[in-house]
Amino acid sequence: VQLVESGGGSVQTGGSLRLSCAPSGLSVSDSSMAWFRQSPGKEPEAVAAIRRDDLTAYTDSVKGRFAISRDTAKRTLYLKMDFLKPEDTGMYFCAAGTEVRWNRRLVAREYDYWGQGTQVTVS
Repeated sequence: VQLVESGGGSVQTGGSLRLSCAPSGLSVSDSSMAWFRQSPGKEPEAVAAIRRDDLTAYTDSVKGRFAISRDTAKRTLYLKMDFLKPEDTGMYFCAAGTEVRWNRRLVAREYDYWGQGTQVTVS
């Protein structure tokens, strides 16, 4: 299984980005998937998660600004990020799991597969 992220970049405060994650060897519709981010010197932080039935969850700091979604036809997971803030800066990782317990959806250990990450910088 491989997860490949794309779409990161540098933007100004208030700007927008859309991250993509294209898995191979795993179906986006059969797995719970999530986005995590990590800043230097900090632990990975869950940003958003989506369940097989499209139920979503977000960490409080991004609610109303970020939206997780997936396109099963394109086999791709997305994270649309609006009204970006400097504190959103970090490496963003796509994660997938087939046995994610939804009450632990924002816990990194619930996910079996991880991408290499894409950098987001907000200044």
